[in-house]
Amino acid sequence: MDFLIGLLVLAAIVAGIAFVVKRAKAAAEVRRAEQLERDLAPVKRLADEDVTALGEELQDLDLELAGRTLNEGERADYQRALDAYEAAKAAVPAVKKPDDVKHVTEILEDGRYAMACVQARVAGKELPQRRPPCFFDPRHGMATEEVAYTPPGGAERDVPTCALDAERVRAGAEPDIRKVMVGSERRPYWNGGPAYASYAGGYFGMNMLPMMFMGMMIGPGLGEGIGALGEGLGEGIEGIGDGVGDMFGGIGDGIGDMFDGFDF
Repeated sequence: MDFLIGLLVLAAIVAGIAFVVKRAKAAAEVRRAEQLERDLAPVKRLADEDVTALGEELQDLDLELAGRTLNEGERADYQRALDAYEAAKAAVPAVKKPDDVKHVTEILEDGRYAMACVQARVAGKELPQRRPPCFFDPRHGMATEEVAYTPPGGAERDVPTCALDAERVRAGAEPDIRKVMVGSERRPYWNGGPAYASYAGGYFGMNMLPMMFMGMMIGPGLGEGIGALGEGLGEGIEGIGDGVGDMFGGIGDGIGDMFDGFDF
């Protein structure tokens, strides 16, 4: 009889532990989903602003081409730019995780190159070499050159840049940097946090990121990400510990009450 009671108690303990762990895991999943939504919202908004910027540039291009009959190559590149704009506009609402943003900025980068091809064809020039966008703000369009840039607290590195920002850097002035809000502070997008890595990856290619952003994007942003991850793990472990402690306390009280009726 005592052996059977012991088995029942053990089964209750195992079932209780499984229930507490499952509940803690579900709570952790909810917290992760909420944190993902908070991290993703500003990056998604940034990509949406870039889509709007491309649309405005296409309107300007349309005015440039007004009254002109396009040849086959000009028409194909212009249509490619229009298709890229429509595809990027449709892709933004479908973004569900940071990696999805990369697809949006890849499309935008392709659209801007198509526009540059149209302009070159119309001007009777050779098609431009495909280059990454301006490092300081991808909305500036394709880079025209590389300049040595030293970010505050970082190391010097060569980055692709537009002509205006290259001129600013050489003059010792601050380039026109795309900045984002992180809490109450405005920071360059590359210091916005890990979620912005995908945004940059679509423009510059994931292979280029280590060279261009080492010590910048993965500096304070990565530290904050690791800190948040550690805090979340700590809360999850604490929740499991509290739940298991409460469970064992209840089981202990129940076992004590059960054995009060037995003489040993």
